Amino acid sequence: MRVSDEKLAEVWDQGFTVVEGFLDPETLKAAQDALWNTYPRPEDYFADPGAHPKYAASQFGGIRLFPYKDWALNRVPVYPDLTDAAERLLDSRDIEIYKVELWAKYSGAINYDQAHHRDFGNHTLVVPRRDTKHTQMTTFILLSDVTELDGPTKLVPLKDGLEVPLIPNQLPYGEMFDKEVSATAPAGSLLIYKTDVLHRGSDFKAPGRSRFVMLVDFQERGWRWNGKMSWPDHADRPGMKEAMVRMTPRQRDLFGWPPAGSDYWNAQTLADVAARYPGIDLSPYLQGADA
Repeated sequence: MRVSDEKLAEVWDQGFTVVEGFLDPETLKAAQDALWNTYPRPEDYFADPGAHPKYAASQFGGIRLFPYKDWALNRVPVYPDLTDAAERLLDSRDIEIYKVELWAKYSGAINYDQAHHRDFGNHTLVVPRRDTKHTQMTTFILLSDVTELDGPTKLVPLKDGLEVPLIPNQLPYGEMFDKEVSATAPAGSLLIYKTDVLHRGSDFKAPGRSRFVMLVDFQERGWRWNGKMSWPDHADRPGMKEAMVRMTPRQRDLFGWPPAGSDYWNAQTLADVAARYPGIDLSPYLQGADA
């Protein structure tokens, strides 16, 4: 589903927006089915939580970094309507994906409650501008239904949080809980917010519950003080070769792949990249390549 102009305007007006029905049913179902190649199914986890100690080690024990074993998950960050929303919010086509995380939570594994904080702490060396310049677009794509029982993300609207100083970027626990809004929505929904928005994770309110989300973050390319992941560092992980082969040139570009027309491309690099990524169609990169 294309994100409407009205929804993108909410990001500037209140700091965040929730778009229900964002993923099409086929993409959502395929991604949900692929989750179980990365995580235990909820029924398996709750049958023996002790067999899965990593989820009890930290609130972040369920985070897995891109790429994943399945194309059904790897294609979600490059979902065309997500790229379109990022281009429009950031007012640029020269954008990049700077973070992709898959995050599973299981009720009772650990207390997931957090204090309100802003995400810029590990997304930039400096601080976000409070206008529309140098904006980072952060997102949660819900791969399971998130109700008030399922530890929804809680956000403070800008009308209440704008005057709170950026530093420190975390508030004392409990502060502004009376101002927060829960991002509850069915599976397939999209939460967009900015790194200067106060928000927090919350704990489950019932046993036997689980939550699965993918976090995909975008920024305009070229600002060296912003970012989080180095994609070349992930290049040899399982799933990356298939992802690069199956992506379009535009989708590869979001990860920093050399574009068509770059002086990187010549007969040698075309041949060797083809050897590294068997089956890839490099014909879009032939034009203008050095002999």
